[in-house]
Amino acid sequence: MTTTSRSPYDKPVSALTQLWDKAWLRRFVLLLLMCILWEWYARHLANPLMFPTLIATVQALGEALINGSLTARILVSIKTLLVGFGFGVLLALLLAVAAVGNRLGADLLDLCTSMFNPLPAIALLPLALLWFGLGNGSIIFVLVHAVLWPVALSAHAGFAGINPTLRMVGRNYGLRGFRYVAVILIPAAFPQLLTGLRNGWAFAWRTLIAAELVFGVSSGSGGIGWFIYENKNQLEIPSVFAGLITVIVIGIAVENLVFNTVEQRTVVRWGMKNSGGGNNLS
Repeated sequence: MTTTSRSPYDKPVSALTQLWDKAWLRRFVLLLLMCILWEWYARHLANPLMFPTLIATVQALGEALINGSLTARILVSIKTLLVGFGFGVLLALLLAVAAVGNRLGADLLDLCTSMFNPLPAIALLPLALLWFGLGNGSIIFVLVHAVLWPVALSAHAGFAGINPTLRMVGRNYGLRGFRYVAVILIPAAFPQLLTGLRNGWAFAWRTLIAAELVFGVSSGSGGIGWFIYENKNQLEIPSVFAGLITVIVIGIAVENLVFNTVEQRTVVRWGMKNSGGGNNLS
């Protein structure tokens, strides 16, 4: 029986050092310091119309959630986002599939992405208002534009990187059309697809809030952006900051609870990517 001897140069790691090695604790401490700095600066400035205190902002956030005014706006924004995001992802997959093994389709995708990807989605809002009127159709249109190109680029890169042998196996098994895409292309290119979905979500979320700030009311209701705009007009600045915090919290929640969970249960479990972020596949 062998025993592992400890080197005399090894120093014992204290409990405090072990605790500090945890990323969540370091981030919590940084967040706490930022909150303290916020409260100190707001009290030092002593101008709530310019910069409210953190306590006033949290109170405004709690009141808006309790009376339902902010909750209703959150639901409107999420519903609009899901519709625009869904249409954008569907169109992106259709374009990427058409570009696989088809020179004309690949040229079309390259041409469209080179022209439209640099164009900010919010810049299309004035035209969208002319084409689709004062309603959710205009916002959904700019959301589709925000999602379509980053997802299409990632999907095309993923599909193009699939091993030709794997494609031939699918063809030999008689897979065609939707079954070929669902069984061969999407699983094999899922890491790139997930990256594209993350980027598309981020672009869509920012575009939605910006569009609602410019024009966010349809049928008497508006989203979080309109909540921010309304409270700014009423000089309810703590509520404005509460709306901004809501935007941040939802963004962080979707990234950690949705995309990170999907990544852990798919590409990490499949061995396509380790938990540290390194890709195991070339």
